[in-house]
Amino acid sequence: MTVKIEDKLFLDRFKVDDESHLKIVDGAICMTQCGEQPCLYICPANVYKLEKDRISVSYEGCLECGSCRIGCPHLNIEWRFPRGGYGVRHKFG
Repeated sequence: MTVKIEDKLFLDRFKVDDESHLKIVDGAICMTQCGEQPCLYICPANVYKLEKDRISVSYEGCLECGSCRIGCPHLNIEWRFPRGGYGVRHKFG
């Protein structure tokens, strides 16, 4: 039996903060200087999405792995852990 990533992500629970812990520093860099836009593909939770003229950030489903900050070739993503008590809770089983 093959397990899809969506099924595994369903096991995670999130306590969402009102304040985002992810931020694109300069959206213009993403749209004009970053042709490959690896943030759209490197994030296992699909937090980053390409919209008409910008990249949106859905921080509520972030797995806090840090892949986006490492994968951004322009270091244009400001990443930090969520405030205490907020963020992802992993459930095993």
